[in-house]
Amino acid sequence: MSDDLERDGAKDQLKGTLKEGEGHLRDAVGGLTGDNSEQLKGKAQQVKGKVQRKIGEAETDADRDL
Repeated sequence: MSDDLERDGAKDQLKGTLKEGEGHLRDAVGGLTGDNSEQLKGKAQQVKGKVQRKIGEAETDADRDL
C-alpha cells in the first residue's frame, strides 16, 4: 500500500511540475502578445501545478514515514 502512495506522489509531482511549466509558457506568451487574459490563465495554471506538486511531495513524505 505504501508503494502506491509513493507512486501516486511521484505522479502528482511530475504532473504538477509540467503544469507549472505550461503556466510559465502561457504567461510568457501572453506577455509577448499583450494578452492579459492569457497571462492570468498562465499564472493560475502555475498555481494549480504548484499545489499538485506539493500534494505529491506530501504523499511521498507520508509514505516514507510509514
